[in-house]
Amino acid sequence: MSAHQSVRFLDRSTPPHIATLILLAGLSALAMNIFLPSLPGMTAYFRTDYRLIQLSVALYLAVNAGLQLLMGPISDRWGRRPIILWGLGLFLFATAGCILAPSVTVFLVFRMMQASVVVAMVLSRAIVRDMVPQDRAASMIGYVTMGMAVVPMVGPAIGGILDEMFGWQANFGALFILGAALFWLCWRDLGETAPLTGRTLVQQFRDYPALLTSRRFWGYALAAGLSSGSFFAYLGGAPFVGDQVFGLPPATLGVLFGAPAIGYFIGNFLSGRFSTRIGVNRMVFWGAIANASGIALNLLLFSLGLGTPISFFGLMTFMGLGNGMVIPNATAGALSIRPDLAGTASGLSGALMIGLGAALSALAGLLLTPASGAFPLLWIMLCSALAAIGTILLVIRREHSLGLG
Repeated sequence: MSAHQSVRFLDRSTPPHIATLILLAGLSALAMNIFLPSLPGMTAYFRTDYRLIQLSVALYLAVNAGLQLLMGPISDRWGRRPIILWGLGLFLFATAGCILAPSVTVFLVFRMMQASVVVAMVLSRAIVRDMVPQDRAASMIGYVTMGMAVVPMVGPAIGGILDEMFGWQANFGALFILGAALFWLCWRDLGETAPLTGRTLVQQFRDYPALLTSRRFWGYALAAGLSSGSFFAYLGGAPFVGDQVFGLPPATLGVLFGAPAIGYFIGNFLSGRFSTRIGVNRMVFWGAIANASGIALNLLLFSLGLGTPISFFGLMTFMGLGNGMVIPNATAGALSIRPDLAGTASGLSGALMIGLGAALSALAGLLLTPASGAFPLLWIMLCSALAAIGTILLVIRREHSLGLG
């Protein structure tokens, strides 16, 4: 399919409408965080401890990362459309299993299977890169990932309300209904965009070294992974901080938990508006600065004994702002090293981002105790954010040495 073919909504003979791509990204984000305010209640329901139920975040992210290594090359070989449809179908099956799970072990198994929805996030970005060049891709990815901003803004709040009204299973019921609706939409609207070359899957995997030996690819991928690492640590640790440190009920925790999404929405808008004009490297750099600054100020307030629920969650909007600038621009940079391998590059960079996120999320859950307060979480987040600044500076230096800057 021509990347420049006109788009007609609900016509799968043309590239997908941007609304479909936004919803794909949004469902992937919603599946990650809608149930987080329910974690304390699920701990009691399954008669387990928080560290075990928190694995529903860390294990999900780990499987998510592993699948991204496969989904990119497979979609480069067989196309974006069939992989997305199969991924959504498996997601629906796994979501039903989560609802009916009789034990925490069964729940965690189905929760890991839910990670198949990662195809929605990874391939929506690859589809953008199929359709437009690098700077325009950064702009369009910014708009597409606004779905990943709006959803976290309202998802935990809705999840907290559903939990208080109907129990934690209602969150997964909502995911099932939305997933079924999106499956229908993709069936009708999602036209194929991959520039299929007919290469075998083995040949696709042989292309990995072409990316793995590129310093610029690693730089962009690490910038996205380390910047978003602070966010994933937040996903794993903030519910504990809200419940054990501040004593917030699920509905209140859900509302405050979505604060970073406000900043993420603004950051995505700035990416969509200015990436073409300013360039991806400067957008990534200033986004990484915003991310680290908000976390550092949060840590300072806690060190002075001034930390409150409003300051803790409110300052996370700067983390969201930074990630909204870093992720679409760094992603566009990584996907543009080899445009013919956009799916593979999206999978590799996404796996690195989610893999780091899984590790940091698990680390936050391991280190947080009622006695520790929020300090372990904030230190993890700050170290990850500072490393992202160093990484993009190395990318800029590398491009200058190659005469690209």
